[in-house]
Amino acid sequence: MNNIRWTIDMEISRQRQGEERHFEVFRLEVDPNEYVLDAIERVWAFHDRSLTFRHACHHSTCGACAMLVNGVEKLTCITPIRTVTADGGKIRVEPLRNFPVLSDLVVDMSSLYSNMEKTNFSQVAPLDQSYLPYEEKPEADEVERLVDCIECGMCISACPGAATSASYLGPAVLAAAHHVYLETGASCLLDLVDSKDGVWRCHSAYECSEVCPSNVDPAWRIMDLRKRIIHQRVSSWFTRKERA
Repeated sequence: MNNIRWTIDMEISRQRQGEERHFEVFRLEVDPNEYVLDAIERVWAFHDRSLTFRHACHHSTCGACAMLVNGVEKLTCITPIRTVTADGGKIRVEPLRNFPVLSDLVVDMSSLYSNMEKTNFSQVAPLDQSYLPYEEKPEADEVERLVDCIECGMCISACPGAATSASYLGPAVLAAAHHVYLETGASCLLDLVDSKDGVWRCHSAYECSEVCPSNVDPAWRIMDLRKRIIHQRVSSWFTRKERA
């Protein structure tokens, strides 16, 4: 039986609305195979019940526990402590970037959700319409699963473009628009994303795809949207020329 225990320092960002951000350090004894979220929950349970953070499923489905861990976007429920520090080391936990901080590690993601609604993207879809193919046909006639984007906000946090404009739709929304466009062919979606705060705000840094926990690859989807918009523009120009 593995009885290895480490002593680590959890350096956690603390901030209430209207207050300056500061960090508090909590010394913990942990199993290195535990997850960062386990350590955060232990801080709340045994050290400071005023600590605020989001969590729900504990198995990377809901996206609620997305945070910065040592400066990198992570789902804390599936990030083992041993992968981000060593015995006697420190773990710095901060809220996601490019979102207003509501309290401690909780950010306001209402802009992401409202922009998602504009794309008519659904998180639940029939198997044959979701991102990942299934090799075996399920026994049930109608089976639905979560589409891979879990709306965790990590791609927006990592995006340099999102830091330059609060109006930027962001990688998750653009990827959702691409997904729905491929399904429906609705040209209104290309109109939605064809703006300075749409696909043209993207700096092609690919940081969004790097941190995405669900392999949505929003950077590739944004690039593909650009190609489709340009194709639409060229086709429209030739159509007008023919009519003239």
